[in-house]
Amino acid sequence: MHQIQSTMIKIGPIELPDYPLLLAPMEDVSDPPFRRLCKMHGADLMYSEFISSEGLIRDAMKSKMKLDIFDYERPVGIQIFGGDEEAMALSAKIVETVQPDLVDINFGCPVKKVVCKGAGAGVLKDIDMMVRLTKAVVNSTHLPVTVKTRLGWDHNSINIDEVAERLQDVGIHALTVHARTREQMYKGHSDWTHIERIKNNQRIHIPIFGNGDIDSPQKALEYRDKFGLDGMMIGRAAIGYPWIFNEIKHFFKTGEELAPPTMKDRLDAAKNHLIWSMEWKGERLGIVEMRRHYTNYFKGIHGFKPHRMKLVTTDDPIQLLQLFEEIEETYQNYVAE
Repeated sequence: MHQIQSTMIKIGPIELPDYPLLLAPMEDVSDPPFRRLCKMHGADLMYSEFISSEGLIRDAMKSKMKLDIFDYERPVGIQIFGGDEEAMALSAKIVETVQPDLVDINFGCPVKKVVCKGAGAGVLKDIDMMVRLTKAVVNSTHLPVTVKTRLGWDHNSINIDEVAERLQDVGIHALTVHARTREQMYKGHSDWTHIERIKNNQRIHIPIFGNGDIDSPQKALEYRDKFGLDGMMIGRAAIGYPWIFNEIKHFFKTGEELAPPTMKDRLDAAKNHLIWSMEWKGERLGIVEMRRHYTNYFKGIHGFKPHRMKLVTTDDPIQLLQLFEEIEETYQNYVAE
């Protein structure tokens, strides 16, 4: 077991608490309303959804909208991806204009449409290219630059040790590793022993964060103590369940579980998410894009399906808010099983 020392974690000038919990950048999930909820419930560092460098340069509307950040969510990083050095350098300069706390480079996205462009996890096959892209970003911005990547392309080409050293040498300030290969996508088990090995490398002096399969306070504590990293990033476990961050922090401090969120807690979170989505995206888009989240907010709630069907088919915001009130009344005596 690793000795956990109480120290402040620094990414350039950014100071984070000892063993910070990072919210993963997730496409179509990690937008400002979702980040706001996670910040309220204990996330220490936020990241935007990943943004195409080419899209930013073309002034693509969807890419520009992803640059929206707000002071209440700081510290916050904006994540970019791409396979062209000039485009990455220029997009980092564009990102700098909205004054995030850091720029993050995505070398981990396994999705085919990204990989086919030689971006995201597609770069895992070419470390020299990864280094050149990173250097282009580092040299074009005054902000701290961090990287998120995977172990390697497949089990036979795990190259994260070389990647960590070479990216540190060109100036990144922190590295987050999703402990799977590109070939695994999101399946199978993550293997944090590879990240532990990087952390124990005497040449590595930047913060190293782990990502993959953290879905409970118990597992978070086990992985914190077992692998001795500087912090961990949480993604899918936070979707519809922003409480995970404070639950983990409480378990770290006390060894005890926080009471699970009540039905009112769940309804308040979903309702705030909806309201903030409508404020940020506009009423119509906010309502439609919120529909994918209801299943997660009310997962495991007995008899909830008819209510969810109403939530995903109602178009009027006033009726939606009335629905929340009706559901709260229906479940006022509900106790989690």
